[in-house]
Formats: sequence, structure tokens, C-alpha cells
Amino acid sequence: MKRVAISGGAGRMGQTLAAGLSGLGRFTIVTLVDVQEPRDLFGATYVASWDSVDASTVDVVIDFSTPEGVVSSAAWCAQNGVALVIGTTGLSSEQRAHVDAASTKVGVVIAANYSVGAVLSERFAAMAAPYFDVVEIIELHHDKKADAPSGTSLAASKAIVAARTAAGKGLISDPTTRHTLKGARGAEADGGIKIHSVRLPGLVAHQEILFGGPGEGLMIRHDSFDRVSFIQGVALAADAVDASPRLIDGIDSLVA
Repeated sequence: MKRVAISGGAGRMGQTLAAGLSGLGRFTIVTLVDVQEPRDLFGATYVASWDSVDASTVDVVIDFSTPEGVVSSAAWCAQNGVALVIGTTGLSSEQRAHVDAASTKVGVVIAANYSVGAVLSERFAAMAAPYFDVVEIIELHHDKKADAPSGTSLAASKAIVAARTAAGKGLISDPTTRHTLKGARGAEADGGIKIHSVRLPGLVAHQEILFGGPGEGLMIRHDSFDRVSFIQGVALAADAVDASPRLIDGIDSLVA
């Protein structure tokens, strides 16, 4: 069994991962790392920082903490030869550079979304992209999410633009010329795709990719109603990665 340390182990996602992964029978949760003490330990030990972790007891680190926490996890994993799986979003270019540097020393998986359904919806959107004139994305998340737009919506927009570019399609133009309220049309991602972010209590993670063409429309919607929806993808990533240096960006290649 792979021995797992979870960074952000006291958070809602960290606690969900600890419970879910330990229940799969092929992972042992050995350490929960967090500045706050976790409510449940699931048989693991609790430490407040990586300085207190014995690297010989850990095969893979799973980080669902903060962008700053990712930098610390990446440095510790690179120094100690431990694989790393990252689910934290909102990284700056400088913070992402630390992740890329770590992947030259150990195996790293980083993904905006570990839901298999979200991966498939992105794949379906890329298939549809060359056949429609316009596409917009609405992403909806819980009110505790700090970054906007979501990493999932940005990844989807990039996949759509890549598919349109490969098909010889140009940028998507916005017909709106007068904005009564600034920002009413959302943020503009690469390729002219509009992204609209919603933050409300009661939500978890939801996304609608809306395509429009002459006389028809197509909506691809994915809903994560519970954080357990991310466990399968995290498990795929943890199974796939080891101490051998490489970077897996997104889990699309792990979903057959």
C-alpha cells in the first residue's frame, strides 16, 4: 500500500480525502499536515509543518492546501524524493515555477479538477468546439473558494481553444458593444471565451459549457454534489506517480 501524507489535512477536502482514500484499501494515511489540528486523524499522525515529517514514512504527498502551502510541499518533496499530487488552484506563475522545478526531481501530478466527470466534460467540449460559433462557460462554486475563475473553467477554455485552433477556427467575438455595468459579460479567457463565476453557499463545484450555433445550442454540464467526487481522480494520480522525475499536467491521460 502507498503511504500518503495530506497537506491541508484539517480542511474539508483534506478530511474527505483522508476518509475516502483510506477506505479504498490501497492507501495508508500516515500524516496530516496543517496549521490547524484536524478534527479526525484516520489513524494518521498530525504535524503543523513539514519540518516534523519523516520522509522515509511517506510515498506520496497530496496537497489540497493553499498556493503558499504548495510551494512548501513541492520543496519538501523535491528535497526528500517523495512524489507529489496537487489539487490546490490559484497558483501564481512564480508558485507554479516551484512545482515545475520539483518535477525535475520527483514525479508530480497537478490538476485543476480531479473529478472524472469534469475531465470527461472537458473532453466532450473539445470534441464539440469546432462545430459551434460561440461558447461561454459558467462555473459555480461554494462561497469559500478564494480564486476566480476556477482552474477547471480555465482548463476547459484552453482545451476548447486548442480544438478550435486545430480545426482552423478563429477567435470568438463578442457582439456586445455597450456595457451598462462593467464586467457584466464576464471575464474573457484566451480565444475570446467568456467565463462567468458564481459563488454561493450550498454549492460545491459545478460547471456549464454553453455552445451556440445557427438554430441550436449544446450545454455540457457537470456537477460535483459532494467532495467525494474527487477521490477517484486523486487515487488515479497517486497510483500513477512515483519518485521518478516527471510532470503530469491534468488527469486526462489517466482516464482511459
